Amino acid sequence: MQVVARKEQEERLLKLVEAGKELVKKAIEFIEERHAGQYRKTGEPYVLHPLEVALYLAQLGMDRSTIVAGLLHDVLEDTATTYEELKEHFGEEVAEIVEGVTKLGKIPFKDLQTQKAENYRKLILAFSKDLRVIFVKLADRWHNMKTLHCFSREKQVRIARETLELFVPIANRLGLWRIKTELEDLCFMYLYPKEYEEVKSFVGKTREELESYLKEVFIPSLRRELQKAGLEAHITYRPKHLYSIWQKTIRKGIRLEDVHDLLGVRVIVNMVQECYLVLGVVHSAFKPVPGKFDDYISLPKPNLYQSLHTTVIGPEGKMVEVQIRTWEMHERAEKGIAAHWAYKEGKNLQDSGVYSWLKSLVESVQGSKNSEELLENLRLELFSEEVFVFTPRGDLVVLPKGATPVDFAYHIHTEVGNHCAGAKVNGKIVPLYYRLQNGDQVEILTHPNKKPNPEWLNFVVTSKAKSRIKAVLKELEKNRYLQLGRERLEKLLHRLNLSREALLEKLLEDTKAKTEEELLLLLGSGRLSLERVYSLFKKSHREKPQEKVEDTLQIDGLGSVLHTLAGCCNPLPGEEVYGVITKGKGLVIHSKECPNLNHVRQISPEKVVKVLWDRSKGLHPVRIRLVVKDRVGMLAEVTSAISRTGANITEAKTKSLPSGEALMDFTLQVENYQKFLRVKESLQSLEGVERLQRLMG
Repeated sequence: MQVVARKEQEERLLKLVEAGKELVKKAIEFIEERHAGQYRKTGEPYVLHPLEVALYLAQLGMDRSTIVAGLLHDVLEDTATTYEELKEHFGEEVAEIVEGVTKLGKIPFKDLQTQKAENYRKLILAFSKDLRVIFVKLADRWHNMKTLHCFSREKQVRIARETLELFVPIANRLGLWRIKTELEDLCFMYLYPKEYEEVKSFVGKTREELESYLKEVFIPSLRRELQKAGLEAHITYRPKHLYSIWQKTIRKGIRLEDVHDLLGVRVIVNMVQECYLVLGVVHSAFKPVPGKFDDYISLPKPNLYQSLHTTVIGPEGKMVEVQIRTWEMHERAEKGIAAHWAYKEGKNLQDSGVYSWLKSLVESVQGSKNSEELLENLRLELFSEEVFVFTPRGDLVVLPKGATPVDFAYHIHTEVGNHCAGAKVNGKIVPLYYRLQNGDQVEILTHPNKKPNPEWLNFVVTSKAKSRIKAVLKELEKNRYLQLGRERLEKLLHRLNLSREALLEKLLEDTKAKTEEELLLLLGSGRLSLERVYSLFKKSHREKPQEKVEDTLQIDGLGSVLHTLAGCCNPLPGEEVYGVITKGKGLVIHSKECPNLNHVRQISPEKVVKVLWDRSKGLHPVRIRLVVKDRVGMLAEVTSAISRTGANITEAKTKSLPSGEALMDFTLQVENYQKFLRVKESLQSLEGVERLQRLMG
């Protein structure tokens, strides 16, 4: 039976390959030999999997090299085959695609998150050079999701969540509608099985009635109106996929019974002009629903999608969504960028509408310093909806929804962002935190002396803006530390009565600093305290017994000082904190992340000093906000997770949102920052917890 299935796959594949059948046959023979004796969890011979992947790619109309790479995509990872062998047998082009798909499985990583992030980095950098890498990877993931039933529940959830978080948004950005919708429904089935069955059952009961209405009432009526206008069109309908129906109920806070557009009508014509003529006929024959019209022909989506969308009230008072497009637009809507992939003709990424997004995605990946930042930047790039704005010259700029003039400035150029002094939107001055709207014309005002403000990090949404602002702030902080380091070095020279050369030699030897600049940074940041330096040169400092202080704030080695804790951010022992010099209160201690601290730093940096605070008795308050899936038992799970860490809940507030989510605000008591991190980790591991934020300010 399995041999027959394999032969059928091979025959179907070869029928779809227009040229280069011999190389495809050679690749099939190669994988039969290399994967011989290997079986999938389903019990099927492993070779059936790469055949399915290649068949899917052929159905997308991909070129021969992509199809061959689909057949070979697992040989580097799962067999003893080497890159050089692939290159020798199938050419460098195919070998590079397969190498791009292959995970970093043989490299040791410190933890699973780092491994996951680095595999994502490798994949994104690979497909930025050759988009065919992601076509193969998406086809591979599609078939893996189709056969996920044989794995444990834990693995099903993990793979489905990764698919929904990474591969679905990539497919969407590339306009690969078929893969996107099929992956979404498969993820829906494994992540939310109860809701999946509810939607599936509801659609099954109502679809027959809706199909009958469209075929017997709406479409015949529309066809008659088009014939009267002398327009020829192909009219069909398509069902909404289950995940999109469920998402609509959550987004709008409605019941399944209130979703009326389970089926949509598609009108396909030959020319662009006919699309607008059809729209006129539709709106004349049926009453349009206000606010339900979108023109993606004159303003295409970044993933190349073009179509007119309108919703009208049809006969019998039923709402119907109508999409109007040309045949070329229809093929592109189904296959995305794969529909016009012409690698052999020399087309490159700059010829496609995805170039800007892909460039931004690569910059985010390359600019991420660690796995946590990389995963966060990916989330920002992949999940955001778009807003369309214009430069003063009329050039279109696509940004994530919620973007601000600062995001716009950094999109234009890093230097424009770094020197942004203000912004005009539609000719009027607006605050830099203004949220851009579709159609806005944006002009950035710059000044050579202007530098990024730490407060910008509180409202920018693009990873490019965040990373560029952080880089400049880090450089400014470095320069400040260098200046402080120089001042403290001069103070040491005066107090110790030593030559500069002797002092530097001793300190470089003791700290293992490689350069004088590195040493100055240690002194300026407080990581090398003056007390430690004195102890190196004065034996009496080492021999003098130290008074034990349980709650010690070490500021440049001066020991305990008068201090109070800032109520705006509730700093915790063990986290990075800074003191603000205040009359009558000594130092007011703030968390590094506190927005009030960042404000003081901006206007009076001389009042801010680095503080080392790592020991304290008693409990300390910390406020957190959770955004969770609003379901029965969620609050109980959250409070149990907090209790398991030993943290004490002193206040709790919850609020349900129309989106199907809930806000949960807690005030906790913890011993130190490490305990807070354990609480955070415990909560983030719960299914249904979407975001966690520490509240400050």
